[in-house]
Amino acid sequence: MRINAKWITSPENPGFGAVTYRRSFHVTKPVKKATLSASAMGIYHPLLNGQKVTSSVLNPGFTSYRKRIQYQTYDVTMLLAETNLLELCVGQGWAVGDTTWLNTRSYFADHPSVIGWLDIVYADGTTEQIITDAEWEVWSSPILFSEIYHGETVDLTAPVEKIAKADIDPTVKTKLVPQDGAWITEHERLAPIQLIYTPAGETVLDFGQNMTGYVEIKIRGKRGDKIVIHHAEVLDKEGNFYNANYRSARNEMTYILSGEEDTFKPLFSFQGFRYIRLTEFPDMPVDLNCFRAVVVHSEMKRTGRFVCGNEKINQLYHNVIWGQKCNYLDIPTDCPQRDERLGWTGDAQVFCRTGAINFDVEKFFHKWLTDVALEQEKNGAVRGIVPNCLYGNSSRISCGWGDAACIIPWEMYLAYGNKNELKKCFPMMKKWVEYIRHTGPNEYLWLTGRHYGDWCATDAGGEITQGATANDLIATAYFAYSTSLLIKAGEVLGYDMSEYRHLHGNIKEAFRDYFMENGMPKAEFPYTEICGPGSSAVDTIRRGMTQTALLMILHFDLCHEDERPAIIGKLVELIHAHCDRMSTGFLGTPIILHVLSNNGQIDLAYKLLMQEAYPSWLYSVNHGATTIWEHWNSIREDGSFWHTSMNSFNHYAYGCVFDWIFGVVSGIKPVASAPGYKEIALEPHPNKCLGFVDNSIESRHGFIRSYWYYKGDTVYYEFDIPQGVTAHLRLPSGYTETLTGGIYHFAE
Repeated sequence: MRINAKWITSPENPGFGAVTYRRSFHVTKPVKKATLSASAMGIYHPLLNGQKVTSSVLNPGFTSYRKRIQYQTYDVTMLLAETNLLELCVGQGWAVGDTTWLNTRSYFADHPSVIGWLDIVYADGTTEQIITDAEWEVWSSPILFSEIYHGETVDLTAPVEKIAKADIDPTVKTKLVPQDGAWITEHERLAPIQLIYTPAGETVLDFGQNMTGYVEIKIRGKRGDKIVIHHAEVLDKEGNFYNANYRSARNEMTYILSGEEDTFKPLFSFQGFRYIRLTEFPDMPVDLNCFRAVVVHSEMKRTGRFVCGNEKINQLYHNVIWGQKCNYLDIPTDCPQRDERLGWTGDAQVFCRTGAINFDVEKFFHKWLTDVALEQEKNGAVRGIVPNCLYGNSSRISCGWGDAACIIPWEMYLAYGNKNELKKCFPMMKKWVEYIRHTGPNEYLWLTGRHYGDWCATDAGGEITQGATANDLIATAYFAYSTSLLIKAGEVLGYDMSEYRHLHGNIKEAFRDYFMENGMPKAEFPYTEICGPGSSAVDTIRRGMTQTALLMILHFDLCHEDERPAIIGKLVELIHAHCDRMSTGFLGTPIILHVLSNNGQIDLAYKLLMQEAYPSWLYSVNHGATTIWEHWNSIREDGSFWHTSMNSFNHYAYGCVFDWIFGVVSGIKPVASAPGYKEIALEPHPNKCLGFVDNSIESRHGFIRSYWYYKGDTVYYEFDIPQGVTAHLRLPSGYTETLTGGIYHFAE
């Protein structure tokens, strides 16, 4: 498709404000259909004759803007009149505004621009196209300030005036592509549950749920009255408003009232919050009915449902769901509140299986993985965030993060069975494995680079964010894992994978020779001096005998079978020595319960799930969390907070525990030979601590449900299998049966 429209921009720098591009036109014949297409280097909001043309927000979304940018197309037939005014209001957004904590402003462009075209098909078969060009007018807007991180200032008393005719913008060289991601839309609307007057004298509204989106205010006041609100996730231990963890992100909304009935909400910003502070407010009573928190995230159909007989685990599941909704906003962000909100690849890969159980995320990941592939470097490297908006080497190439290039495509294939998507991702997967293979002096060991390691693990002590497990052990373990997934993907696609099977075997043997002795990981390793260009080694502890090291050896099948019992025994010993608690971080935590249940330690896995002392999943639940925290102790036992440098109360990574609940407790697992839940393994593992479990998923092949409950010491099971799906049942007693479409009942 040839796009005749031109990128246009304002001849005058609007600073931090938004401007509106206008074009008037006439329609004198009956219209059969009219469609508007638009995009922006920034964020745009389209209006036709004063009416919104879409329910989506924050368009065109966040992509690797230098490589590609989406345009959206809307049916506007019913909005046309004889005389028409088309408007595109444009703010800075991700492309132009602040995008990281490093003040990387204007990383993709130093000014906003917009492009659009209106296609009209008349009833008589003739057509007309109205395009952005130098004839469009640029007008000021009431939005005087707008930033993703910092909020908006809207002054309804400010004059809206014509600035000039638009300039053609020759600086935008990116590729325009049709929308291929999920739309970003508004969802739930939350009423405040409490008006709080804090000990510090602040007026605070509590919406009862940590969330992503913004506050809508409907109010009538005196012309020129001002409202200023700030956002926070938590109150401090004295009950005062606390947002120091937002770092430099101001999350400040300023509204100047018109004197009429006003409705305020941001067009080009969003916040992560549970509380708002009315920093300034007109001299009138605060009416809670004037405030609503609007939840914003990518459109995703809810597919998974879970409830059990333990209210704390139900709250944990609630937190998992909300953590996903809050952080699946066009890209899989790490957090929605501070000066970050980036597509961290490590967070995305550890949670993606859970994400695909809870919601239909195939389209969401199709779009994001396209950007991962586009940003993959010529040598195959994948950096820690996508889209990458960190200069130079600030975004590391790290094991467990870059491995998203192999892990997520495979998990999406298991969840949805889309072979075409797997084929699209296969070159990226292969390039990543080849990058690791050739990144250092040893083809079978990854001993170079600056890795994030077992991020946020507690075994290094204090507030050290990088766990104690040696990075090169983790890196080589992931090298083996990504290679194994590449082999699986290649075999699905019918490729000859003999070279990579040979490579995988050599990685495993090299791992054992270098990292293990006498069937166990070595306690320590020599400091690795060899690093990639421009990098420096960051390991300072270099331990091999950690929970995470043992987990990776077992989970990634890096030991001989006769060594497995002793390794699992050592893992159990370390857990018991840690008072039956984990010491794992972002990479060890996703696999710990799987390793235990796969190796005869289901009771210990349950004990970790139900653990309430720090570090544990229920620690945050007991401290009032409504989403998943970044740290196991983001709030410490004494009520103080983890350091402000990195403390999000809305980080979904540890929510990955739900893929164990779904796959082991409920027992529903897709089978690689018939993906998309066409065929499943059905192996529930009941435990009285949960009382009952009712878990289901609306899969590509229908509704699947696993339900079990206790009466005395007898467990009763109910399974719902859709027509055309085969379930291979195995009950804890050892009883097996193949189930096809129908509802089945068992007891034992």
